[in-house]
Amino acid sequence: MATQIGARAERLTGVRALKSVKGRRDRNRFAFEGATLLEEAHRSGTTIEELYVTQAAYDATPRVRALDAGGTPTFVLDDRGAAKLSDVETPSGILAVASTRLLTIGELLGAGDGVLLVLGDLNDPGNAGTLLRSADAFGARGVVFGRLGVDPYHPKVVRGAMGALFRLRLGVAEPPDLAAAAADGFTILGLRAGGEPLDGFVWPARSAVVIGHERGGLGRWDGACDRHVGIPMARPADSLNAAIAGSIALYEAAKGRAL
Repeated sequence: MATQIGARAERLTGVRALKSVKGRRDRNRFAFEGATLLEEAHRSGTTIEELYVTQAAYDATPRVRALDAGGTPTFVLDDRGAAKLSDVETPSGILAVASTRLLTIGELLGAGDGVLLVLGDLNDPGNAGTLLRSADAFGARGVVFGRLGVDPYHPKVVRGAMGALFRLRLGVAEPPDLAAAAADGFTILGLRAGGEPLDGFVWPARSAVVIGHERGGLGRWDGACDRHVGIPMARPADSLNAAIAGSIALYEAAKGRAL
């Protein structure tokens, strides 16, 4: 059954540490907030390791009570304690902790056909979250985050992904890792202006599409690319938002071949 704890309880120190990249990596855990994400995590089979909730949220959320009854360690704290754990202006009163799931680049490429999405040091968590949603919607085989970009389990990425993060296979890598692992039958496509037009492009059966940094483009990932593809535009524009451009590429991949 749920345990009442105070805002200064020692165990909350470790949960607050999950707000930082170092804290998440050191503990191989991350935190997420709200009833909607909790439900998405449950549907995906994600194991909830701990729950921190206000009494009001406990009383109002059947999933919280069910997890508590099923043996998930559940801790009830006051509004002040909940606010200290949250990274949003208006806390929901529900914070869950789960283990991170990062695969190697070899595991992500693996056997079989499909398109792998690579976020080449993309550092905007909102763009990353949106691209995870698109990768999930259009059937990508997984998502690689560049090591110099945003952390896959940044709270804003988790929120922006709207549950897709729980279903996708994720990894973190460097350009040489991708190039080496993809040498065996994988084609790496860099998305940039002036590349081969995506409309009518024939997608290789096994491919990875790299979405560059919001301002720096493909940067250090360019050398790992075998070919470049681009989005034809009716009017001249400096560039498309990374999330929009990547989503269009994933849609074209899904339309052009069975993922």
